[in-house]
Amino acid sequence: MSMRWSWIVLVVIAAAAVGIPLTAGEQVADFSAALHPPGATHWAGTDHSGYDLLVRTALGLRTSLLIAAICAVVAALLGAVIGVAAATAGGWFDAVIMRLVDGFNALPHLVVGIVIAAMWRGAPLAIIASIALTHWPAVARVVRAELLAVADAGWIQTSRLAGASRWFVARRHLVPAVTGQILVAMVMLLPHAVWHESTLSFLGVGLSPDQASLGTLLSEARGDILTGAWWTLAVPAAALVVTALAFAAAGSSARERHRPPVGQVW
Repeated sequence: MSMRWSWIVLVVIAAAAVGIPLTAGEQVADFSAALHPPGATHWAGTDHSGYDLLVRTALGLRTSLLIAAICAVVAALLGAVIGVAAATAGGWFDAVIMRLVDGFNALPHLVVGIVIAAMWRGAPLAIIASIALTHWPAVARVVRAELLAVADAGWIQTSRLAGASRWFVARRHLVPAVTGQILVAMVMLLPHAVWHESTLSFLGVGLSPDQASLGTLLSEARGDILTGAWWTLAVPAAALVVTALAFAAAGSSARERHRPPVGQVW
């Protein structure tokens, strides 16, 4: 999927997540219409409470996207700050930070996320913390590597010879040099955040069942599918897969676009 088409798909997904619930109005449980298959009245069928599954999936998609966006921003900014600090300070501080990054990378992300989310079950902030705190090391490593690659550039050496402090150089020269990589990292983190939020909610340690998200919808579908209501699983699962693939394609395209040419620092 090209960068253009991946972003078009993402715009359509975002528009559906916002627009469908607004146009559908308030949803009321109707158990007489529970588990109706897809048809003219309900294009995606209904769930076990009689809610329109298309509307419910759009609501879940909106929640998952919002949580994923916050997680990606927090993780990218945290990793960027730590990466810039490590590359700028150097010496023993850089060595300690890199060992800390290695330690975080050695931890199983899902297990750590489950532990953190289970301590405050159903709290969105707990889910955000569990995802952000397990995904910043990759950003820190990338930012540090990029900064070390441009640290010997002529224009940076000139600034240092002119008497600029290392933190002035970092603020005025190094950070702008990796801004594109930080933005790409945010996009690349989005599919991971969507998957992790859905996994935590599916396992029952994420959002509470009354809060629609892709994970809670998939969790609820486990019982419904045994009765033959395949659409309760297929619709939110399709939304999850398409969203994750579109974000991954957009992130890969953006990374290739911002990759410095061979032999150059930009």
